[in-house]
Amino acid sequence: MKKIELNKAALDPIFKSLEQLSKAQRLLICFGSVLLLIGVFYLVLYKPKLDQINKLNTEYGGLEQKLIVVKNKARELDRLSKEIGEKEAQFKLTMNALPDKKEIPSLLSNVSQSGQDAGLEFIQFQPKPEVNRSFFAEIPVKIKVKGEYHNVAVFFDEVSNLNRIVNIKNIKMGKAGKSANKNDQVGELSTECTAVTYRFIESSIPET
Repeated sequence: MKKIELNKAALDPIFKSLEQLSKAQRLLICFGSVLLLIGVFYLVLYKPKLDQINKLNTEYGGLEQKLIVVKNKARELDRLSKEIGEKEAQFKLTMNALPDKKEIPSLLSNVSQSGQDAGLEFIQFQPKPEVNRSFFAEIPVKIKVKGEYHNVAVFFDEVSNLNRIVNIKNIKMGKAGKSANKNDQVGELSTECTAVTYRFIESSIPET
């Protein structure tokens, strides 16, 4: 009780001073007090929160830009991954069409058999040395056959349908020379060409 009375006694002079002021002065003091409270509220409570909000908004904007960049890179990565997958599939398909070394004799035998099935007479069937071409080697075979044009066309078609790549190059055709065999048909052609198959060179691919 005494403490309250002491505080009241200490405030009495202040109240008496205020009573002596004019109404305008009291309004001015009241208005100033309100402004002071608003200023304290702004500086102590509102401004720090406002600064924090602005900082968070700036960080959010930066993170949003980074997210856009990451999404664009993710889409680009998906596209590149798809392209790599397609290239790998094409590469495997090409590799499957290239015979390995142990298949070469069998493949050459198939080429020869295709010519015989087409009704051609083989005059020459001579494999040539391999020609290295980076990761693959060309295996040329010099071929000379005798037969009608239709049979030659059938032979070329049969070779193109083999399950391994065989290209026919340097085709030369001419009339076949006369033979002592009376059964030789009129209109036979002498056809020279080079059948080229390819072998994949595994050692040319670096190990990963």
